[in-house]
Amino acid sequence: MTDTNVRTVRVGDKLGPFVRETGFAAWNRFAAVNDEFVPIHMDDEAGKAAGQPGSFGMGNLQWSYLHNLVRDWAGDDARIVELSCQFRKPNLKGTVTAHGTVTAVRDEADGQYAELELWTVDESGAKLAPGKATVQLAPHRF
Repeated sequence: MTDTNVRTVRVGDKLGPFVRETGFAAWNRFAAVNDEFVPIHMDDEAGKAAGQPGSFGMGNLQWSYLHNLVRDWAGDDARIVELSCQFRKPNLKGTVTAHGTVTAVRDEADGQYAELELWTVDESGAKLAPGKATVQLAPHRF
């Protein structure tokens, strides 16, 4: 029997981009879902008091952009084994784009795995949240 779910993944393959406009509308929706109504995300003066040019988005929203990037690329049959990132710069109002690259591919007894380098950037190209992920692409059928 041939497994038709096996796909070809190579080191250097690109993910995305996954692009989102960020600002009060996106941050309010995320805050409502996560019960995270913090002034630094809702008020420019609070953001300035925190040392930023204005309000800024939640770090976990950056993480969710990376997760969406990986899920869109991997598909519904894949399993995201691990995903992590570091919040290096705040997500200010504007466009945030998530990118990724396959850094390794390996076969194991239970399937094929891909290691990914991930990151988000703002409109200037500044890296906001670098990260990494491990994805099980094609679980072996027993």
